[in-house]
Amino acid sequence: MSEIINRVSQSKLVTFNLEDYYPKGNRVVLDIKDWLFEGLILREKDFRAQLENCDWSQYKDCFVALNCSTDAIVPGWAYMLISTKLQPYAKKIIIGDLEMLESSIYQSIIENLDVSEFADKPVIIKGCSNKPVPANAYLWATTKIQAVAKSVMYGEACSSVPLFKVK
Repeated sequence: MSEIINRVSQSKLVTFNLEDYYPKGNRVVLDIKDWLFEGLILREKDFRAQLENCDWSQYKDCFVALNCSTDAIVPGWAYMLISTKLQPYAKKIIIGDLEMLESSIYQSIIENLDVSEFADKPVIIKGCSNKPVPANAYLWATTKIQAVAKSVMYGEACSSVPLFKVK
């Protein structure tokens, strides 16, 4: 009987796990409807007063998604004004929901990612994560890694799906 050889552990396969890049920090949705008259109308003077009375320090080291859950028409400057108050505290500020926030966070991370370690190597982008990694992050990682890798796969080493291979 011959010895069982673990070919996966002997391969040059490199695993890339997006979960490893998940930044720490609370994700917060700041709904501005309560700062609007009847949740619908922005009265500038009252709005500015609400902003002055807010404890912005509660957003320290948070990732913040600004939105309005009512059908109010909110002028762009209102979100800009809020961002000036959040800027000293928040790590990142966007207009949108939590999914858009996570995508924005990961887009920045992947754009700044050094992929030189994957040059001319077979890379597997690990699937299934315990953290809320957005679907867009997988697309961006694939595009970034594909530019340098010998091959790109998705999943686990024991059951991967081939995505790309240099011809």
